[in-house]
Amino acid sequence: MAMDNIFSIAGSALNAQTVRMNATASNLANASAVAGSEASAFRAKRVTFKTIMEQLPNSPEANKGGVKVAGITDDPKPISRMSDPGNPAADKEGYVYLANVNEMTEMVEMMAAARSYQNNVEVVNTARQLTLRTLDIIKN
Repeated sequence: MAMDNIFSIAGSALNAQTVRMNATASNLANASAVAGSEASAFRAKRVTFKTIMEQLPNSPEANKGGVKVAGITDDPKPISRMSDPGNPAADKEGYVYLANVNEMTEMVEMMAAARSYQNNVEVVNTARQLTLRTLDIIKN
């Protein structure tokens, strides 16, 4: 596997985990949002990934891999409602609709994304160090 493939694969993973962390941050920021209807209530966003496997030209045994964001979808968990007749966003029956965000789930998502990001940074650093050592060996 060529060194540029290693950097490309790790870079695609870094980009994907950044999208995941941004979606999680958005979910946490909107966790306490209320709406006047179920349709307008905030729904947590979930990022799905897809692997990239492409054959490189002139090299049948080498694969260029990586990961990309396949999509960002709304969490299908149901929206709950709460009686709050004094709230300006309440519907005609006095209910407000809460976001379907679970803060604990979001914190776990954030930690998992951060660790995956950190692991890919280590891959890049290790590949860089190995490249520098190889160049030192070649020079001597």
